[in-house]
Amino acid sequence: MSLVDGVFSLIVPGSFMEWLVSLCLGLGLSACCGFRIFVPMLVACLALKAGWIDATPGFEWLGSWTGLFVLATATIAEIGAYYIPWLDNALDTVATPVAFVAGTIMTTSFVDIDAPLLRWGLGIIAGGGTAGLIQAGTSLLRIGSTATTGGLGNPVVSSAENILSFGLSFLTVFLPLIAGFLALVVVVFFIRLLIRRRRVPAPKP
Repeated sequence: MSLVDGVFSLIVPGSFMEWLVSLCLGLGLSACCGFRIFVPMLVACLALKAGWIDATPGFEWLGSWTGLFVLATATIAEIGAYYIPWLDNALDTVATPVAFVAGTIMTTSFVDIDAPLLRWGLGIIAGGGTAGLIQAGTSLLRIGSTATTGGLGNPVVSSAENILSFGLSFLTVFLPLIAGFLALVVVVFFIRLLIRRRRVPAPKP
């Protein structure tokens, strides 16, 4: 438990605190899946192997050597693909549903709830919803970059996504409460972006 989490534990009942930390851990990692699908899963795998965090029963595979190899390979491939012109936009068309699944797994893997049905429900709504929303928002940013720069600005967007995904993933592992709050801030930002996008009138033919 981090120093910040320890301070909160002094003023919040222990059982609720443990549940809140686990929820923020899952939510933070799910949010990172919206930037890069496999980066937070890889970071979670490394954290599990190091003993920094614990997964809920049934998700021990996430910290296995096989999981580490598969996730490391997938992470390298995903990061590299987003630097290939036009392929990045093509990936966004399939990334949103995949990010939803990954976000669901991340939250369900760590939220401390004994009831499987409730845990999966929370994973789908909070984790999957957060990841899918952020992925849809980043897709809009990339489309805007393609339209305004002809794709030349897309590597900058991709680099920012990589930094956010890695940075927020590690922050989530060590300071889950802060990461959970930042995840909510990011969600609100992209909700406003999507609403603003819907309000923009379509160009006349």
